[in-house]
Amino acid sequence: MTNKESIKVIISDLDGTLLNAEHKISDYTKSVFQQLHQENYLIIVATGRHHLDAFPIVESLGCPVYLVTSNGARIHSPKKELLFSFDIKSDAIKSVLALEIDSEFTTVVFREEVWQTNKDNEKLNSFQTEMNYPPEIVDFSAIEDLSAIKLFFTHNDHHKLVELKDRILVNHSDDFHYAFSLPFCLEFMDKSVDKSVAILKILEKENFSFEQSISFGDGFNDEKMLLATGKALIMENAVEALKSKLSHLEVIPSNDNDGVAKYLSKMLLS
Repeated sequence: MTNKESIKVIISDLDGTLLNAEHKISDYTKSVFQQLHQENYLIIVATGRHHLDAFPIVESLGCPVYLVTSNGARIHSPKKELLFSFDIKSDAIKSVLALEIDSEFTTVVFREEVWQTNKDNEKLNSFQTEMNYPPEIVDFSAIEDLSAIKLFFTHNDHHKLVELKDRILVNHSDDFHYAFSLPFCLEFMDKSVDKSVAILKILEKENFSFEQSISFGDGFNDEKMLLATGKALIMENAVEALKSKLSHLEVIPSNDNDGVAKYLSKMLLS
């Protein structure tokens, strides 16, 4: 059992965890994280979001943060220095898109400076409170180089996304690691990419271990991260399937109730 004195590192997801339903960090949460920084805790934010999208969000915390983005495909230092990057090869993405995926799915290829998509999706656009990472509607068949950070599909019907995932993995299980960051968000990264792998690189750089870490998450892309850390908490608003799978983890109040900040304040700052 990890105790208060052994915790040196705080790791948190963004959407559904640190961010409220309006995709913002509350003033209360900001104040708690600033206090944690003043008490010399190392802070890592690990998200499925692209780094250009995540930068303004973590900056609003008002304290230095290591940033893991695209589920581990990018790592940036608190000074925004790129420490690690890994992309999916163009041929692997072309092979998936050649499956003639129905246009009812929104398909997104996350590139370094822009995200390319088959159609406009207001629900996806709403996740960016600042449009630092703009969408571009394209014809994927006309693009020669499709190498990218992440391949992404969204649909309001989770079961259709599961069917699409299974269809893609029939011939691509050796190419991709997949995750459902939300029930309506299916994401594919290179096989070597995962939040937990990226976090370990940071911990090794800073001479800490997973056993000295506490983590918070709400999605299946957080699963390995939650299982790796000495102490892990799952959000009340997490998908029920994840809460059932990780039933040994304590459930804390939702993202809209500042669950992460309240827990950290009580455990580490009281």
